[in-house]
Amino acid sequence: MTRDLDRDIRRLALPALGALVAEPLFLLTDTAMIGHLGAEPLAGLGIASVVIQTIVGLLVFLAYATTPLVARRLGAGDTTGAVRAGVDGVWLALFVGIALVAVGVPLSDTVIGLFGADPAVAEAAHSYLSISLWGIPALLLTLAASGLLRGLQNTTTPLVVAGVGFAANAGLNAVLIYGLGLGVAGSAIGTVVASWGMAAAYIVIIVRAARASGASLTPHVSGIGSSLRSGSWLLLRTASLRVAMLATVFVATGIGTPELATLQIALTVFSTLAFVLDALAIAGQAMIGHGLGAADVPRVKAVTRRLLRYGVGGGAVLGVAIAALSPVLPVVFTTDAAVASALTVALLVMAAGIPLAGYVFVLDGVLIGAGDARYLALTGVVNLAVYLPLLLLVASAGLSGGAALFWLWLAFGIGYIGARAATLGLRAHGERWIVTGTR
Repeated sequence: MTRDLDRDIRRLALPALGALVAEPLFLLTDTAMIGHLGAEPLAGLGIASVVIQTIVGLLVFLAYATTPLVARRLGAGDTTGAVRAGVDGVWLALFVGIALVAVGVPLSDTVIGLFGADPAVAEAAHSYLSISLWGIPALLLTLAASGLLRGLQNTTTPLVVAGVGFAANAGLNAVLIYGLGLGVAGSAIGTVVASWGMAAAYIVIIVRAARASGASLTPHVSGIGSSLRSGSWLLLRTASLRVAMLATVFVATGIGTPELATLQIALTVFSTLAFVLDALAIAGQAMIGHGLGAADVPRVKAVTRRLLRYGVGGGAVLGVAIAALSPVLPVVFTTDAAVASALTVALLVMAAGIPLAGYVFVLDGVLIGAGDARYLALTGVVNLAVYLPLLLLVASAGLSGGAALFWLWLAFGIGYIGARAATLGLRAHGERWIVTGTR
């Protein structure tokens, strides 16, 4: 049975890994290219990108609620119902994306002002954010569509779409940032164009899947309402994660521009590592949802154990790699000596906490796949209550440079991630999360 599980995990996780890594590579590309323009444009990107990531992150339930819902119905033998549920999720994503553009563009100046950054940093942040918001509907549509395909046990197609999208984004950014001299604005334009290209590809794929299964492409109020209800707890869960990230950026902004620029790079690297480990979580969502839909509890438990071994082991390997590369990576992202020095310190602390993060990401995916969103939401608030006092201690310590980044990342990478590990581990140790059927 172990060999069969390993095969299924590889079949789902490896393509998911490629697709997930391609997503933060959009931001890595922007960070690396803008980083060579100076600390102020990079700090501006840090503020704007955390706003975009917060918007998209809060609505990640469009994928995370769709995947287990589709997988459960597929496991129960209802392919048409599975696809129909995914289509309603895509419509919801499009409606929400359009509303966010209508509200977000006029408020972009106000949002940037909340960070209290220097004028030059705020100008760069506004330039990036006001353009990037136009790609939000495409990003959300992509989330929902990928959730549908993952629920159908297909992680290969999202890999292909993400790979082509990343290549297009990199090429466009190189031309627009350096070739046409558009700087931060060029980076945002390139990302928006690439995002809409990916969305268009998914629309074609969804239409074909619906026709093949006999599912309707028309939005259904009941289906969209069901997607909202199933995602509401995940929205709260994700909100707690984003508040933690925003609070971390806020503290770094108060310390200084070099520290904020350093944190932007560190968060980008961490996000990339998180997506690598999240490939196992995606496999967990699909496999756990399918197993519970088929009422195969022994398989569900075996999948959970196997994924945890991969998560912690993979985190250890990534931690060693980051520690070894910590003197070299800063050169890739910045020419600013102060930023490079502080970044090396942050990367070393990050390396120590990555195995713990692997444990957290896997269990998070398992419980999402089980539909245990209420527990994830409520304990997310508890985790935040543990983390915020740690941030206040760092903010009040009067630190700067490498010392500031050491304690800031220790609070986040060990304190906050450790709190999540405790609450997730407590739940997974019992069986209340194991509920079979289509729910």
